[in-house]
Amino acid sequence: MTIRFDGKVAIVTGGGNGLGREHCLQLAKLGAKVIVNDLGGSVDGSGGSVSAAEAVAKEIRDGGGEALGNGADITKLDQVEAMVAEAKAKWGRVDVLINNAGILRDKTFSKMTMDDFKKVVDVHLFGTANCTKAVWETMREQNYGRIMLTSSASGIYGNFGQSNYGAAKAAMVGFMNVLHHEGAKNNIRVNTLAPTAATRMLEGLIPEQVANLMQPELVTPGVLYLVSENAPSKTILGAGAGCFSVVHIYETPAVFLGGANATVDDVAANWEKISNP
Repeated sequence: MTIRFDGKVAIVTGGGNGLGREHCLQLAKLGAKVIVNDLGGSVDGSGGSVSAAEAVAKEIRDGGGEALGNGADITKLDQVEAMVAEAKAKWGRVDVLINNAGILRDKTFSKMTMDDFKKVVDVHLFGTANCTKAVWETMREQNYGRIMLTSSASGIYGNFGQSNYGAAKAAMVGFMNVLHHEGAKNNIRVNTLAPTAATRMLEGLIPEQVANLMQPELVTPGVLYLVSENAPSKTILGAGAGCFSVVHIYETPAVFLGGANATVDDVAANWEKISNP
């Protein structure tokens, strides 16, 4: 099987650096036309410049591909809609959306301000919703769409000091589950990536020797498969250091405790059975 994206149009948010940059370059290498979106801000979301997005788009064009740089702020729906309109005006359609953009404002919950909590949720959750909403009707009309959401180990398993980030990333799973059902009849498939990669968001947090094994290009092959024509849907893909896995959420077999007659003591007495897979 040879997977290519000839004739397909892709939008990648956070495409100016790290994972997003690699997603853009590899999509273009396999024939896709790419909108490289990046606000160009710092890791905490402050500032902004389209230069990072333009640099990646130029790199693609210099290599013989087709790409446009875009600096839309994904937390602003009007800017996102304008980005999608630009893609359609240039190439007539949008086939692939990779929601990759993100920021960090890490602190323990006791020290975190609600402004910092909201800002991270605005980018990761509402930014993803804005981008997905902006392409949804187009994908329904053309009866084709591939959407990638980005979660993380923090969202699935938890990580100290990331209550804002973890909450937003866990939300990706619920969002995917619903969109999978709503998009199925129009051939829209939705998946979620839980990556581990050495990007600027992790600078200083992991040893250099570990970072060398966790380069973004070792994650992107899994992303490309999950936005390809024959991709599955409703899948959470763990990826990092060249390894790939699928994350499953499971429920233990139910234990009947007497219906209306069950008491809290019954639950306590049977907790080992209830919680044992």
